[in-house]
Amino acid sequence: MARAYRCLSKQEFVQGDYRLVPIRDEDKYAIMEWRNEQIDILRQKEPLTKEKQDWYFQNVVGKLFEQERPEQLLFSFLEKDVLIGYGGLVHIDWESMNAEISFITQTERNSVEEKFVMDFHLFLEILISVAYDKLNFKKLHTTFYDLPSRIYYKKCIVKFGFVEEACLKLHLQINGSLANVFIYSHFRI
Repeated sequence: MARAYRCLSKQEFVQGDYRLVPIRDEDKYAIMEWRNEQIDILRQKEPLTKEKQDWYFQNVVGKLFEQERPEQLLFSFLEKDVLIGYGGLVHIDWESMNAEISFITQTERNSVEEKFVMDFHLFLEILISVAYDKLNFKKLHTTFYDLPSRIYYKKCIVKFGFVEEACLKLHLQINGSLANVFIYSHFRI
């Protein structure tokens, strides 16, 4: 049985061959694998294990569907019914009606600029519509690292109308070097 978020009257969002659906248990190990393979671009400090992933899905993800105002809304991102990524709205501030956007895609798709940009663009179109039209949010933001592998990410969000709100200079050590951390925001028009 598919899970449902209480704060959304509609659970599935479609654009062409792409769909966002509430995060599915069956996707947890693929997500774990992608997160471990792309750990450098995430806030994750150590590789996930099946035990940690099982615990997270049972104790954190499962409880999101019981809450009227969960702190995150996570979605499986499908193309022609095949899982290609996941993400959603995290660190939700229901009082201020804003949230952070989170997105990760299959590692192979992430490494091909055209594929990543197309996937991320469609993900953003769908998710921003959910945030603004279904939840009445006022602002969305995203945080990412100043790494060569994130150039596509930055190009995509800028093209989508996100603006730089902050740059934390030499803020985070990644692979022995200090990197800048950017925060970009998008405002409801």
